[in-house]
Amino acid sequence: MQDAQGNALTVESEEAARAFDHVIAGFLNYRFDTGLRLKAFRTLDPTAPLGQLLSGYFALMAYDRGMAPRALAAVAAAEAMPANPRERAHMAALREWAEGRPEGALSAWERIIADHPHDLLAFRLHHFSAFWMGEPGRMRAAVERVMHRWSEAIPGYGSVLACRCFAHEECGDYLIAEQAGRQAVAMDRGDLWAAHGVAHVLEMQGRRTEGLDWIRALEPNWDGGNNLMHHLWWHQAMFHMERREYGAVLDLYDTRFRNLSSPVTQAQPDLYIDMQNAASMLFRLQLRGLDPGDRWTELAEKAEARIGDTLSAFTQPHWMMALVATGRRAAATRLLEALGEAGRANTHHAAILREAALPACQAVMLHGEGRFAEAVAVLRPALGALHRLGGSHAQQDVLEQLFLDAAMKAGSAEDTRLALERAAGRYALSPARRIGYAEAALAVPF
Repeated sequence: MQDAQGNALTVESEEAARAFDHVIAGFLNYRFDTGLRLKAFRTLDPTAPLGQLLSGYFALMAYDRGMAPRALAAVAAAEAMPANPRERAHMAALREWAEGRPEGALSAWERIIADHPHDLLAFRLHHFSAFWMGEPGRMRAAVERVMHRWSEAIPGYGSVLACRCFAHEECGDYLIAEQAGRQAVAMDRGDLWAAHGVAHVLEMQGRRTEGLDWIRALEPNWDGGNNLMHHLWWHQAMFHMERREYGAVLDLYDTRFRNLSSPVTQAQPDLYIDMQNAASMLFRLQLRGLDPGDRWTELAEKAEARIGDTLSAFTQPHWMMALVATGRRAAATRLLEALGEAGRANTHHAAILREAALPACQAVMLHGEGRFAEAVAVLRPALGALHRLGGSHAQQDVLEQLFLDAAMKAGSAEDTRLALERAAGRYALSPARRIGYAEAALAVPF
């Protein structure tokens, strides 16, 4: 048996092979029912090792330490099943990830892709993990190594183009990125990842009117999508933010990307990406002098409940934002202690927590307490490491704005200039044309 891309599968029937394809299509297209598709596949063929592997992979993609035992159980079950060499290589990748060695999993997927360039599962997991590990260069290298082996004749080509779009965008290659993303959307107007990649290009180039038009035109095609819809609406709010349309920002917060009555939100109310979307937007509003009301409260409650779960490094400062905004100093201190403890381990991830997440969280806390010079002092040495937290340039910019705001309030012209220079290096437009930087750009020549 083979999957839709021609990779050998250990399954009992053609029906099971097509059920596997249905799961992968849901995964690639960010469908809310992907979990149900996986359940149907596993019910149809309980002996398929990829059913177990997908369960483990999906559990770890939640970046929730409570899901780790499920992933370990899944890989153990898969290892006991008959499997082909490619599936065995996936078992090795999943075990690396489940046992806390994501860098090992990344290398394992690279070996799979080298031998099986049409393995969309390995390719897409590599793309996902490299992004959240702050490795955009590896994202781009992976997609460029396989592009010549793909064409429109092979199912899933649009997803490869979508990944090419985002990988190149994060590496600053906006021309290639936009072309690939628009090509993918032309093939499938419901391609959420491609829509997202182009939205990032438009954000980085300051093309706000185009960005709003892009999202509004594609939104009717998103029915059945998962939390990535929330992130696209967050991008829409970001475009409005730059136009100082704060009412539209708050409306999108309440009715779109942090709609607590949405079935998607209710299914995973504290999912890391949703928490990042919400906290970063409220924090940006506060930096502009706006009061977001009691919207921080439910975020803070969820953040406090997850203290000590350090799997997602980039989520840590967002949790801290919610804790500080609601005056939960004891909880904020516990978060710092938990990060300090996790950062003492001798692992790749622990180094990221120690060198980037911890100082970022300390700076958020100090900023919230009005200790601006101290916030600058603790964050300045970590600026060059912030990319290792994962997240996009657009997402990480909230920490850059935190540094800039603290520098200005501390009266440090040199640190203000440093922040402006960093912003000018990342974005294609002048800091004077960006809401978070315009005031500083007028005040301090750089």
